[in-house]
Amino acid sequence: MNTESYWSIFINASLVNNFVLAYFLGICPFMGVSGKMETASKMGGAVTFVMLISSVCAYGIHALLVAINAPFLQLISYIVVIASTVQLVEMFIKKMSPALFRALGIFLPLITTNCAILGLALFQTNKGYDLSQSLVYALGAGAGFTLALLLMAGIREQLEFAEVPNVVKGTAITLLVAGILSLTFMGFSGLG
Repeated sequence: MNTESYWSIFINASLVNNFVLAYFLGICPFMGVSGKMETASKMGGAVTFVMLISSVCAYGIHALLVAINAPFLQLISYIVVIASTVQLVEMFIKKMSPALFRALGIFLPLITTNCAILGLALFQTNKGYDLSQSLVYALGAGAGFTLALLLMAGIREQLEFAEVPNVVKGTAITLLVAGILSLTFMGFSGLG
Protein backbone atom coordinates (compact mmCIF):
# COMPACT_ATOMS: atom_id res chain seq x y z
CA MET A 1 0.00 0.00 0.00
CA ASN A 2 1.25 3.43 -0.94
CA THR A 3 1.01 6.23 1.65
CA GLU A 4 1.34 9.26 -0.64
CA SER A 5 -1.15 12.06 -0.04
CA TYR A 6 -3.83 12.70 -2.63
CA TRP A 7 -2.50 16.15 -3.34
CA SER A 8 0.98 14.80 -3.97
CA ILE A 9 -0.36 12.10 -6.29
CA PHE A 10 -2.39 14.67 -8.27
CA ILE A 11 0.49 17.17 -8.63
CA ASN A 12 2.94 14.42 -9.59
CA ALA A 13 0.61 13.01 -12.24
CA SER A 14 -0.42 16.34 -13.73
CA LEU A 15 2.74 18.46 -13.57
CA VAL A 16 5.88 16.72 -12.36
CA ASN A 17 5.43 13.48 -14.29
CA ASN A 18 3.09 14.74 -17.01
CA PHE A 19 2.30 11.82 -19.28
CA VAL A 20 2.80 13.82 -22.49
CA LEU A 21 5.57 16.26 -21.61
CA ALA A 22 7.64 14.15 -19.20
CA TYR A 23 6.94 10.52 -20.15
CA PHE A 24 6.19 11.25 -23.84
CA LEU A 25 3.11 9.03 -23.79
CA GLY A 26 0.09 9.99 -25.87
CA ILE A 27 2.03 11.99 -28.43
CA CYS A 28 -0.27 11.05 -31.35
CA PRO A 29 -3.35 12.96 -30.12
CA PHE A 30 -1.08 15.64 -28.65
CA MET A 31 0.31 16.44 -32.08
CA GLY A 32 -2.82 15.69 -34.09
CA VAL A 33 -5.63 17.32 -32.12
CA SER A 34 -3.82 20.28 -30.62
CA GLY A 35 -4.51 22.62 -33.55
CA LYS A 36 -7.64 24.23 -32.06
CA MET A 37 -8.50 24.94 -28.43
CA GLU A 38 -12.07 23.66 -28.72
CA THR A 39 -11.04 20.31 -30.16
CA ALA A 40 -8.13 19.97 -27.72
CA SER A 41 -10.34 20.57 -24.68
CA LYS A 42 -12.90 18.00 -25.80
CA MET A 43 -10.21 15.43 -26.59
CA GLY A 44 -8.71 16.09 -23.17
CA GLY A 45 -12.11 15.46 -21.59
CA ALA A 46 -12.56 12.22 -23.53
CA VAL A 47 -9.08 10.99 -22.56
CA THR A 48 -9.64 11.94 -18.91
CA PHE A 49 -12.93 10.03 -18.86
CA VAL A 50 -11.31 6.95 -20.39
CA MET A 51 -8.44 7.25 -17.89
CA LEU A 52 -10.88 7.32 -14.96
CA ILE A 53 -12.82 4.28 -16.16
CA SER A 54 -9.62 2.42 -17.02
CA SER A 55 -8.14 3.24 -13.64
CA VAL A 56 -11.09 1.79 -11.74
CA CYS A 57 -11.16 -1.28 -13.97
CA ALA A 58 -7.40 -1.76 -13.72
CA TYR A 59 -7.63 -1.67 -9.94
CA GLY A 60 -10.35 -4.32 -9.94
CA ILE A 61 -8.63 -6.46 -12.57
CA HIS A 62 -5.35 -6.35 -10.68
CA ALA A 63 -7.04 -7.41 -7.43
CA LEU A 64 -8.85 -10.26 -9.21
CA LEU A 65 -5.76 -11.48 -11.05
CA VAL A 66 -3.69 -11.44 -7.86
CA ALA A 67 -6.45 -13.36 -6.07
CA ILE A 68 -6.51 -16.11 -8.72
CA ASN A 69 -2.72 -16.05 -9.11
CA ALA A 70 -2.76 -14.98 -12.77
CA PRO A 71 -0.92 -11.64 -12.92
CA PHE A 72 0.45 -12.59 -16.35
CA LEU A 73 -2.99 -11.74 -17.82
CA GLN A 74 -2.74 -8.16 -16.59
CA LEU A 75 -1.61 -6.48 -19.81
CA ILE A 76 -4.13 -8.13 -22.13
CA SER A 77 -6.94 -7.49 -19.63
CA TYR A 78 -6.08 -3.79 -19.47
CA ILE A 79 -6.04 -3.53 -23.25
CA VAL A 80 -9.49 -5.13 -23.54
CA VAL A 81 -10.96 -2.76 -20.95
CA ILE A 82 -9.41 0.31 -22.59
CA ALA A 83 -10.62 -0.70 -26.05
CA SER A 84 -14.14 -1.31 -24.75
CA THR A 85 -14.26 2.01 -22.92
CA VAL A 86 -13.08 3.92 -25.98
CA GLN A 87 -15.75 2.25 -28.09
CA LEU A 88 -18.40 3.42 -25.62
CA VAL A 89 -17.02 6.97 -25.63
CA GLU A 90 -16.86 6.95 -29.43
CA MET A 91 -20.50 5.84 -29.73
CA PHE A 92 -21.59 8.45 -27.17
CA ILE A 93 -19.79 11.31 -28.94
CA LYS A 94 -21.06 10.18 -32.35
CA LYS A 95 -24.63 10.21 -31.04
CA MET A 96 -24.45 13.42 -28.98
CA SER A 97 -22.15 15.59 -31.10
CA PRO A 98 -21.58 14.51 -34.70
CA ALA A 99 -19.59 17.72 -35.36
CA LEU A 100 -17.15 16.89 -32.57
CA PHE A 101 -16.98 13.30 -33.81
CA ARG A 102 -15.91 14.58 -37.26
CA ALA A 103 -13.50 17.13 -35.74
CA LEU A 104 -11.71 14.49 -33.67
CA GLY A 105 -11.59 12.20 -36.69
CA ILE A 106 -9.19 9.29 -36.49
CA PHE A 107 -7.78 10.49 -33.17
CA LEU A 108 -10.87 9.41 -31.22
CA PRO A 109 -10.49 5.68 -31.98
CA LEU A 110 -6.74 6.12 -31.49
CA ILE A 111 -7.40 6.67 -27.79
CA THR A 112 -7.58 2.87 -27.74
CA THR A 113 -3.92 2.67 -28.66
CA ASN A 114 -2.99 5.70 -26.60
CA CYS A 115 -0.08 4.47 -24.55
CA ALA A 116 -0.80 7.11 -21.88
CA ILE A 117 -3.93 5.21 -20.85
CA LEU A 118 -2.18 1.86 -20.75
CA GLY A 119 0.73 3.54 -18.94
CA LEU A 120 -1.69 4.87 -16.34
CA ALA A 121 -3.03 1.39 -15.61
CA LEU A 122 0.45 -0.11 -15.37
CA PHE A 123 1.93 2.75 -13.32
CA GLN A 124 -0.86 2.78 -10.74
CA THR A 125 -0.57 -0.97 -10.32
CA ASN A 126 3.21 -0.80 -9.91
CA LYS A 127 2.92 2.04 -7.39
CA GLY A 128 0.50 0.03 -5.26
CA TYR A 129 -2.27 2.64 -5.15
CA ASP A 130 -5.58 1.83 -3.50
CA LEU A 131 -8.85 2.66 -5.29
CA SER A 132 -9.12 6.28 -4.16
CA GLN A 133 -5.44 6.95 -4.89
CA SER A 134 -5.91 5.37 -8.33
CA LEU A 135 -8.81 7.73 -9.04
CA VAL A 136 -6.79 10.76 -7.96
CA TYR A 137 -3.89 9.54 -10.09
CA ALA A 138 -6.20 9.17 -13.11
CA LEU A 139 -7.67 12.63 -12.53
CA GLY A 140 -4.19 14.12 -12.25
CA ALA A 141 -2.98 12.33 -15.37
CA GLY A 142 -6.09 13.42 -17.28
CA ALA A 143 -5.70 17.00 -16.08
CA GLY A 144 -2.05 16.98 -17.12
CA PHE A 145 -2.91 15.51 -20.51
CA THR A 146 -5.61 18.15 -21.03
CA LEU A 147 -3.27 20.91 -19.87
CA ALA A 148 -0.60 19.81 -22.34
CA LEU A 149 -3.17 19.70 -25.17
CA LEU A 150 -4.55 23.13 -24.30
CA LEU A 151 -1.11 24.73 -23.99
CA MET A 152 -0.09 23.33 -27.34
CA ALA A 153 -3.38 24.32 -28.99
CA GLY A 154 -3.13 27.85 -27.65
CA ILE A 155 0.41 28.26 -28.92
CA ARG A 156 -0.44 26.73 -32.31
CA GLU A 157 -3.42 29.07 -32.70
CA GLN A 158 -1.14 32.03 -32.00
CA LEU A 159 1.48 30.74 -34.44
CA GLU A 160 -1.09 30.99 -37.24
CA PHE A 161 -0.81 34.77 -36.94
CA ALA A 162 2.98 34.89 -36.50
CA GLU A 163 5.55 35.26 -39.21
CA VAL A 164 7.36 31.95 -39.10
CA PRO A 165 10.29 31.26 -41.42
CA ASN A 166 9.43 28.80 -44.19
CA VAL A 167 12.09 26.36 -43.03
CA VAL A 168 10.23 25.68 -39.75
CA LYS A 169 6.59 26.01 -40.82
CA GLY A 170 4.21 23.18 -40.06
CA THR A 171 5.51 20.11 -38.29
CA ALA A 172 8.95 21.54 -37.54
CA ILE A 173 7.64 24.45 -35.47
CA THR A 174 5.16 22.14 -33.74
CA LEU A 175 7.97 19.82 -32.68
CA LEU A 176 10.08 22.76 -31.52
CA VAL A 177 7.23 24.10 -29.40
CA ALA A 178 6.58 20.62 -27.97
CA GLY A 179 10.24 20.35 -27.00
CA ILE A 180 10.21 23.74 -25.32
CA LEU A 181 7.01 22.86 -23.44
CA SER A 182 8.65 19.64 -22.29
CA LEU A 183 11.67 21.57 -21.04
CA THR A 184 9.46 24.00 -19.14
CA PHE A 185 7.67 21.15 -17.41
CA MET A 186 11.05 19.87 -16.20
CA GLY A 187 10.96 22.90 -13.89
CA PHE A 188 8.23 21.18 -11.89
CA SER A 189 10.56 18.30 -11.01
CA GLY A 190 11.44 20.06 -7.76
CA LEU A 191 7.85 19.66 -6.58
CA GLY A 192 8.08 15.87 -6.64
